Amino acid sequence: MTRATDVARHSPRRVFRDRREAGRVLASLLSAYRDQPDVIVLGLARGGVPVAWEVAAALHAPLDAFVVRKLGAPGHEEFAVGALASGGRVVVNDDVVRGLRLTPQQLRHIAEREGRELARREAAYRDGRPPVDVTGRTVILVDDGLATGASMFAAVQALREAQPAQIVIAVPAAPESTVREFASLVDDVVCATMPTPFLAVGESFWDFRQVTDEEVRQLLATSTTTAATKSVAAQSAAEVIAAVAIDAPGGVPPFAALEELIGDARVVLIGESSHGTHEFYEARAQITRWLIEEKGFCAVAAEADWPDAYRVNRYVHGIGDDTSADEALSGFERFPAWMWRNVVVRDFVDWLRERNRRHESDGGLRAGFYGLDLYSLHRSMNEVIGYLDRVDPRAAARARNRYACFDHASADDGQAYGFAAAFGAGPSCEKEVVDQLVDIQRNALAYARMDGLIAEDELFYARQNAQTVRDAEVYYRAMFSGRVTSWNLRDKHMAQTLDALLEHLDRHRDAPSARIVVWAHNSHVGDARATEVWADGQLTLGQLVRQRYGKASRLIGFSTYTGTVTAASEWGGVAERKAVRPALPGSIEELLHETGNAAFLVSARITPGAAEPLSTVRLGRAIGVIYLPATERQSHYFHVRPADQFDAMIHIERTRALQPLEPTSVWVAGETPETYPSGL
Repeated sequence: MTRATDVARHSPRRVFRDRREAGRVLASLLSAYRDQPDVIVLGLARGGVPVAWEVAAALHAPLDAFVVRKLGAPGHEEFAVGALASGGRVVVNDDVVRGLRLTPQQLRHIAEREGRELARREAAYRDGRPPVDVTGRTVILVDDGLATGASMFAAVQALREAQPAQIVIAVPAAPESTVREFASLVDDVVCATMPTPFLAVGESFWDFRQVTDEEVRQLLATSTTTAATKSVAAQSAAEVIAAVAIDAPGGVPPFAALEELIGDARVVLIGESSHGTHEFYEARAQITRWLIEEKGFCAVAAEADWPDAYRVNRYVHGIGDDTSADEALSGFERFPAWMWRNVVVRDFVDWLRERNRRHESDGGLRAGFYGLDLYSLHRSMNEVIGYLDRVDPRAAARARNRYACFDHASADDGQAYGFAAAFGAGPSCEKEVVDQLVDIQRNALAYARMDGLIAEDELFYARQNAQTVRDAEVYYRAMFSGRVTSWNLRDKHMAQTLDALLEHLDRHRDAPSARIVVWAHNSHVGDARATEVWADGQLTLGQLVRQRYGKASRLIGFSTYTGTVTAASEWGGVAERKAVRPALPGSIEELLHETGNAAFLVSARITPGAAEPLSTVRLGRAIGVIYLPATERQSHYFHVRPADQFDAMIHIERTRALQPLEPTSVWVAGETPETYPSGL
C-alpha cells in the first residue's frame, strides 16, 4: 500500500518549526502503526533521528539509528556517486561512476573511508548497545526529508538483506517524483508534504540546524517504550483539548465564554470551513446577534459583492423598494448565489430589519449589512453612473465615456475582460477607472453637502463602487499572472473596504468607535502567517486585520468532521447537496473529532492549556463553493498551525448542507454517500 497520492501538491515552504515538530506531524499520519508489537522505527542518522524519536514515542515503538554515509566524488565530496549503509551495503550510481570515470580502486578507497566513519558513529550513538533485530518485523524508516533519495535507497537495500516483514518510509518533505519512485520499492510511503517546485529539504523547516552526534546519542538513550513515556503520550492532544473544551450546542458558546473571548475587540472575524454548511451560518448568525445586541456592534461586513450587499443594507434600514428579505437578497445572482441567498441569511436579515425598526423608535443605533468583495465590476460601474445621474449629470456623462472602455467585454464578465487585457486581445481600462475614481473623490465634498446623512451614505456607497471598479479591473487582469497575486489583491481590497467602512461609520458616532463583525471563509479569516501559503507570499484578510488592529481584533474559525455540504462540482455549476468525507488523518478536524464532543469552542486565549496541542502543524480542510471528494487531499487541505491561525475555533462534529432559497431538484435529491476512502 502507498499513500503517495495523499500528499499535497501545493508549493509550501517552511511548514515545520523544526525536526521534532515534523516528527509529531508524521506520527499523526502513522497512527495505524501505534501499539503494534512488531513495529520498529529507524531514524537515518543524523538528521532523521529527532524526527524518528517523535514518531517512535507516539507509536510506542522501539527506536534505533540507521547510519548511511554518502560516497562523494573525489574532489567534489558533496556530489554523491553512491551511498554506504549500516551492514556494509554499498549502492552506487553506475551512470555517474562511468561519467566520472572512477576506477574500482577509487570507489573502494571512498567506501573504506566512509566505512570507518560509519562504524565510529554507530559505536558513539549506541553506547555499546547492539543494533535492533529487524528480521520479520515492520520497519518504519524515517529521515528529515528526501531529495534525490540516494541515502534512503541505500538504507532500503541494506535493510532488505535483514529480511524485515515490511518496510515503510516516512519523511516530512520530498519531491513527488522521488516519493513515487519509492512507492514502487517499499510497502508504504508516508510524506507530509511535497513542495512544488522542490528546492531543498531544509526549505520546509524554519529551524534546520545540523544535528550533532551528542543529540543523536541522547535521543537513542531516551526510551520511547517505557511506562513513563507511554503515560506522557497517553495524555493525547485530543484528551488535552477535551479537558479544556467549552460546550457550544449548535456551535454557539455560552455568552460568558464569548464575553471573555471578545472583550473590547473592535473587529471580529467569524469564519466557515465551507461556503455551504447550515450550522456554520446559523451559529455565526446567533453569535452576531449577541454581538449587536450586547456588545454594540453596528455592522456585518460579508464576503459578498458591495452593490448586492448594500441593497440588503438599505432594506435592513427600512429604505429602498424591497418589501421582504427574499427580495432584498435577490441581487445575489452571480454564482454561487446560495452563499447569501439561503434560509439562514434570509432569517438574519429579517431579524436585523426588525431590530433596527425597534431601535429607530427608541433612538438607539442601528446596524447595517455590507459587502467586502470585488467581483461586481459591471454592476458597480452601473451604480456609479446611476448615482451621478442623480447628483451630477455632467459627471455621469464623463463616467459613461470612461466606462465605455469595457464595452468590448460581455456584461458582467470581468474574467473575459481580464483575459483580453492581459494578453493584448483587448484594451486595458486601467487609466479610465483610475480617472473616474479620482473624479468622484474630487467632487465628494460638494456631493456630501446636498441632503445630509442619507446623501453622505449614498456618496460613500458610490465612492466604494468606484473603488471596487478600480480594484476589480486590476484583479481581473492579475488573474492570468498568478494565483497568489490575484488572491492578495482581493484580500487587500476587502481589508481596505473594511477600513473605509469603519471610518465612515465612526463619523456618525460620538463614542465609542464603530465595531464590525466580518463573515468570510476560514481561508480569508485565518492568519496566513500560520499556514503554508504564507511562504508563497499569500496574505489574508485576517492577517491584515491583525496587523492593523492588533489586540482589538479577534479571528474565529469553524470546523466539522463529516456530514453534508452545499457545493458545486465545477465553477458555475448547479448547487448540490454533497456528502462530506470524514476528515483525513493528521488534520485538525480529526484531532477535534477524537475529543468525542459534539460541538465545542476551544481557545488558548480563554484556556492556555489548549495552546500546545493547537500549536502543532496539522492539515486543515477548506471546502469552498466547489467540493471534489475524489481529490480531497489535493483540492481541499493545506497545512496550518491552528493556535496562531485563529484566536478560537468552534468545532461541530456532524453538519448538514445549507438550504438555498431556491433548492433545485438536484439539491433536494442529494448525493449518494460515498464509501470513504474508496473514491481516492
